[in-house]
Amino acid sequence: MTPKPSGLLVVTDRTGSDIPLVERVEAALTGGVRWIWFRDRDLDAASRQSLAEDLIIPVRRMGAAFIVGGDVALACAIGADGVHLSGGAKREDILSAKQQLPSVCLVGISAHSPAEIDRAAELGVDYATLSPIFATQSKPGYGPALGPAALQSARRREIPVLALGGISPLNTRACRNAGFAGIAIMGGVMRAKDPEGAVRAYREAWEAPG
Repeated sequence: MTPKPSGLLVVTDRTGSDIPLVERVEAALTGGVRWIWFRDRDLDAASRQSLAEDLIIPVRRMGAAFIVGGDVALACAIGADGVHLSGGAKREDILSAKQQLPSVCLVGISAHSPAEIDRAAELGVDYATLSPIFATQSKPGYGPALGPAALQSARRREIPVLALGGISPLNTRACRNAGFAGIAIMGGVMRAKDPEGAVRAYREAWEAPG
């Protein structure tokens, strides 16, 4: 059965990595992450599927979940654990994804405002990311930082919401205290010199008492 969303989601970005993406994901898995969002949407279809097939091998070996960004057909083809749709996804897109994927699979969505969290809950997705919570190196011009307190403005919070954008071990606790179900990390792991150690630092920060 597909694992439920955990407190740490790692988002792939091979362009930010100085080692092959498979090696970086393997190191992140060794560090304890159990949820990978395969992004890298700039690849052509054949190359993207080939990379996804390579990545899902260590993910499966570690009993982790593998979510494909934006491509339901690819998620179905490789037996992924779900799909992560863009913030512009419509109700019919979500319904179509749920119809095509096995019932145990997750359907997530990106949100960039509290209003979009409300909309995501109404559309029946399984989880959402909210971004950017803090200023981010990956997308420096992508809207103003919302801050952890932004989640409190959402009227509907029936689904798990993960903080995304500029998250570091130092500000992780602020996200947890604000009510986020978890954190989603890209650059902090994809550009880290020690991805295994980076994941451990994020996990420790998220799980720390107080």
